[in-house]
Parts: sequence; structure tokens; C-alpha cells
Amino acid sequence: MRKGRFNKPMAEVAQRYSASVSFDWRLYPYDIAGSSAHAAALAAAGIISADERDKIDNGLRAIERDIENGKFKWDESLEDVHMNIEAALTKRIGAAGAKLHTARSRNDQVALDLRLYVKAEIAEIGARLRSLQTALLNLAGQHVDVVMPGYTHLQRAQPIFFSHYLLAQIEAFERDVERLRDCRTRTDVLPLGSGALAGSTIVLDRQSIARQLGFSRVSQNSLDAVGDRDFACEFLFCLAIVGMHLSRLSEDLIAWSTSEFGFIEFSDAFSTGSSLMPQKKNP
Repeated sequence: MRKGRFNKPMAEVAQRYSASVSFDWRLYPYDIAGSSAHAAALAAAGIISADERDKIDNGLRAIERDIENGKFKWDESLEDVHMNIEAALTKRIGAAGAKLHTARSRNDQVALDLRLYVKAEIAEIGARLRSLQTALLNLAGQHVDVVMPGYTHLQRAQPIFFSHYLLAQIEAFERDVERLRDCRTRTDVLPLGSGALAGSTIVLDRQSIARQLGFSRVSQNSLDAVGDRDFACEFLFCLAIVGMHLSRLSEDLIAWSTSEFGFIEFSDAFSTGSSLMPQKKNP
């Protein structure tokens, strides 16, 4: 990447500071999926041959397997997940690998990877929240007639059904699911094709790329597309509220397990002890 313009290597301290591969390597499945879709678009446009596309696809699959098996060597001097994979691909298949970066910048590439990652995480978290809601609903159904104290300021206030308490948690988690679904709507935009900031003179079929990668629409403004991280901020906000709701439920259960309340007891599988006080059982 530094060939041509630069006469001296990057300073070691600058290289360590700018390298992101120590954490962005986790984006590898999305980077590989994006590269495969990009290769298909390049082939459809006649920029690479069908044989070159096959070599790229096979090479990317082999790299993915090596990463999954822990055999891939990450090189910090290549800065990030994108250049590591691209360099490894070119080393394996030759000139065809170097052609993969045609009509693409790392700017729209990382924007794509991050959107694919957030979409996948939203789906995973949403599914886990649904499983939690189902478990709470089943528990409520098993204890429909159980009456317990309702508290304000940790003082007994009014009697409530235990099932009513559990359904309250389901309501909160439902809002979390809705927020994540709403966040996904703004995440579900293909940025690939935006280039570094002003697009590319090489026209590719972005709608076809969007369909292959599962995006519902493509970005309209290249400058905004490569700079937009609103969706990531929204996602973090959604996670913070999910964490708050989980914490509130957990703190109630912890309080209820104390001798002062005595409502529940955690199983040994979800308890720990004390190094000084062996009689203790901590949640």
C-alpha cells in the first residue's frame, strides 16, 4: 500500500498507533462476504474474468477456513483486517487477487463490514431476547396464582402477582426488540460503491451487490455513506438499555435471594462461595 508515493517506511510508533487488526480481525466473515460480492460485480461488469472470479472466491473461502481454524497469520504492519485478507489472497492466487480492490476503497469496505456485523448482532441479540421472553412467559404460566409483595423504595407497598412482575419484564424486553428492529432499518443500507468519498468512475451493479449481501437498499450519497456511523451509535444505545433491563431483573433476583427477603434460592450451578466464610452461598 505504501509503494509508489512513499520513500521511507512508516515509523514503528505510528504503525502501532494506526493498526487496528488487533480488534477488527473479528470482521473477517463480513469482509470476505463483501469481497466475494464485489468480485461477482466486477465479473458481471467484465473487469475480471469468470476464471479470476472463481480463483478469488476459492481463495477467500480458503482464507476463511484458515482463520476459523486458527492457522491464519495476522500481520500488524498491514494495519487492518482488509489489507491482511487482500494481501493473503494476492499471495495465494496472484494477479487476480490484486484486481479485487478495483473500484473499491477501504472507506466503503469498512463501512460495509461494520453494517454487516451490526445486522448480524441485531439478529442474534433479538433471538436471545425472544428466548428470554419465552422463558419468563413460561415461568409466569407456572405461577399464575402466586401473590408477592410489590415494593417502592424497598418498602412493601401493594400485593401483586408474581406473574405480573414477570410480564413487566417481558414488556421491557419487547421495547428492546422493537428498538433493535428500528435500528436495523437504518443499518440495512449498502455503502459499497461509494469509494473513498466520491464514488468511482467504474460503474458496478450496486443493486445486485445489495441483493447478494442481504441489504434492502443502497446508499444515495457517497460522502455520507463512508462517514455515517449513526447506526453503530444507535446500536450501542440499544445495548445499553438492554443491559439496564437485564441489570434491573438481576438485582431484584439477587435481593430476593438474601436472608432478609428469602423469596428464592439460586441453584449451586449459579452460585459461588466465600474464601473466608464457607457457610455463605452468593448468587
